[in-house]
Amino acid sequence: MSPFALISAYVLDLLFGDPQWFPHPVRLIGRLITGLENSLREIHSSPSWLIPAGVLLAGTVCGIAFLATLFLIRFLGDLWWVAGLAGSIIVAYTTLATRDLHVETQKVLRALEEGDLAKARKELSFLVGRDTQQLDEPEVLRALVETIAENISDGVIAPLLYLGLGGPAWAMAYKAINTLDSMVGYKNERYRDIGWASARLDDVANFIPARISGFLIVLSSSLLGKPWRDSFRILRRDRGKHESPNSAWPEAAMAGALGVQLGGLNSYFGRPSPKPLIGDRMKPVARKDVREAWRILYVSSSFMLLLALGLGWVGGRILPLP
Repeated sequence: MSPFALISAYVLDLLFGDPQWFPHPVRLIGRLITGLENSLREIHSSPSWLIPAGVLLAGTVCGIAFLATLFLIRFLGDLWWVAGLAGSIIVAYTTLATRDLHVETQKVLRALEEGDLAKARKELSFLVGRDTQQLDEPEVLRALVETIAENISDGVIAPLLYLGLGGPAWAMAYKAINTLDSMVGYKNERYRDIGWASARLDDVANFIPARISGFLIVLSSSLLGKPWRDSFRILRRDRGKHESPNSAWPEAAMAGALGVQLGGLNSYFGRPSPKPLIGDRMKPVARKDVREAWRILYVSSSFMLLLALGLGWVGGRILPLP
């Protein structure tokens, strides 16, 4: 992907985020997942079928996302190189979520500032998988900081990495993986078998981005005057404190940078689910910590843009495309 296209996509994301009127590819991917899942379940419901069906589901969705993106951009490019460039920029823009992460979490914080805890819980329920109906304000704030930290990796760092390495088709395949995990990658009775492949694929796809995210949060903390040494210390100490091999990396770095403790007791589908504690509780999570997390989000995304541009430049020299 050309530096101009990558920078343009990044700027478009900062300016416009994810407007609801725009036909976002992730929504199309979500419909594809739902349709294929229902079709596969109609064939049989035994674990001996649902596990390979989950592999087929993940492979089909990712393959369609990759090939459709590749075909679209090449088709537009064959019509006119400007159309190909524009298509590449727009598709790349849709894979990024820096502005949208800020906007959606801001809705929750604004509701808290208005004194409407019920509205804050409802807005939060659109962002997290945990039950939100009974959360008090400190727990809502903790969930917000955890969401920002995790999605710095999933929504910003990872797409930029794949855009730099392989362009829009790679990034869209990653978004397909991420969407699969968010829709079927649960460990409950309904999704344990059919979602196994999607969850494992998501672990693999996020392995490197999560680690980059942790270090970029530390670097951003230093630039912003935050306690980056604490961020790095907590990252080293708590990066493995999660059943996911990836989630604790950005969360640990963020917890250290803000001086708060993340993790604790969550509830999913009415069932309590204790999570390991990450960070030291130097103070309760406060509203200002959410604003500081936004600042770290934007600085981390800027650093990742530079890294993606560098990866694209090196890749273009090593594997020049015709």
